[in-house]
Amino acid sequence: MFVRFIKGGIEVSENIKDKVTAAVVQASPALMDKEQTLEKSLRLIKEASQKGAEIVVFPESFLSGYPRGLNFGCKIGSRSDAGREDYLKFYRNSVKVPGEITEELASAAGEADIYLVMGVNETDESQNNSTIYNSLLYFGPGGNLLAKHQKLKPTGSERLIWGEGDSSTLSTVDTPYGTLGGLICWENYMPLARAAIYQEGVSFYAAPTADARDEWQSTIQHIALEGRNFVLACNQFVTRDMYPEDLNYYGMIDDQPKIMCRGGSAIIDPLGKYLAGPLYNEEGILMAELDLDLIPKSRMDFDVNGHYSRPDVFELRIH
Repeated sequence: MFVRFIKGGIEVSENIKDKVTAAVVQASPALMDKEQTLEKSLRLIKEASQKGAEIVVFPESFLSGYPRGLNFGCKIGSRSDAGREDYLKFYRNSVKVPGEITEELASAAGEADIYLVMGVNETDESQNNSTIYNSLLYFGPGGNLLAKHQKLKPTGSERLIWGEGDSSTLSTVDTPYGTLGGLICWENYMPLARAAIYQEGVSFYAAPTADARDEWQSTIQHIALEGRNFVLACNQFVTRDMYPEDLNYYGMIDDQPKIMCRGGSAIIDPLGKYLAGPLYNEEGILMAELDLDLIPKSRMDFDVNGHYSRPDVFELRIH
């Protein structure tokens, strides 16, 4: 018997699952066009579900794009009016949480009977400000928004366009198959952030990213081995000709390669082995059946929350 937590109560089933099918969606958003990107997202959610997916993960900032190569007219000590106009377009195509778009995504997850992890550029109306956050949203088969995570530390020039999240959004979600959680892109290089997620007992570690380097593959394999969890790593596929030409700083991408983000999405098992991918230079949905017995098997010799945790020596305190 398992217990599934859903909105409005607890659902109990007599079925015990020892396998679950996961999908990572490597796709191209319509940069700074949330309506088109939402339409595409809904279509891809349905496609993944029809292929048998029960957990579906989308890339970092999929709604509505990671603005690679742009600087919004900013230099240290100065900003430009034209850059502020480009930023306004980015802001207006961010996602209100909660809002109409999250309602549509929740409904799609409910209809597909899946757990959905979606990367968005978020405007958090509850904070009563105009800051954009790089966020990860979790939706459930009950058709509801279960949790969100805001990126704790935007990297490098990302600090220009995204605010910082806090510990209140270090979120995980209980599912009938195990705990689902994760971090965004280079948050995964923060050892204590990883430890905070591991201590929640995650079985499925979502790692949406904008990093398409070969070295990123070493990172996600390490996370699988360190946490003894399945890693669902997901990136966008983006080419230069996908950028909207009405940007004031559109010319900035002229020096970018034709393929600006080649992807590298993958699904990795708790012993660091690839189950699917990595996928490069195209869009696609990667699928894998995850054998849940492999989690306790893999933790026989290394259990980050158990016999390898040494609580008599180490303690993690989260403010």
